[in-house]
Amino acid sequence: MRRLQALCLAVCAAAAVAVGGCGEGGAQSGATVSVYVVAPLCQEARREVDDAGRRAGDLKVRMLCQRQVEDGGQADLALAGVAARRATEDSSSVAFLVAPGPAAPFTRSIIEAADVAWVETDRAAAPVGRVLRALEGDGDSPREAVLDEVG
Repeated sequence: MRRLQALCLAVCAAAAVAVGGCGEGGAQSGATVSVYVVAPLCQEARREVDDAGRRAGDLKVRMLCQRQVEDGGQADLALAGVAARRATEDSSSVAFLVAPGPAAPFTRSIIEAADVAWVETDRAAAPVGRVLRALEGDGDSPREAVLDEVG
C-alpha cells in the first residue's frame, strides 16, 4: 500500500512540474524556452533561431530536434508518441513543429491536450519566425503567447 501511495505522490509531483514552468506561471527574464521540431524541418528551424541569436525578447530559445519517425510513407507511431510526450512533459516547451505525413495527426492530440502550439508545415522558416515574434512580447506566459500566435 505504501508503494502505491508513493507512486501516486510521484505522479502528482511530476504532473505539477509539467503543468508549471513557462506554461502557467510565466518565465523569468533569461529563461530558456524550447521548440520541438521533427527531423525534416530541423535544419531550417535551427537556422532561423541561430539567425535570431537564439533569443526572443529576454528569453533564450533552444531547438530540440526529434528523431525521424517516418520512412517511405510509413510512420513509427511509437516514436512519434515519444517525441510528442517529451514535448508535453517539458515545462519549457512552447511549440511543436511537425511535417505533413502519417505521424502528424497522431501527435496533434497529444500536443494540443497540453496547450502547446502544434504546427503542421512543410517549411519551418515562417512558423519559427512567428514563434520568435510571439516570444518577444511581454506577456506572462510564453506558452500562451505562442499558442495565441501560431496555435
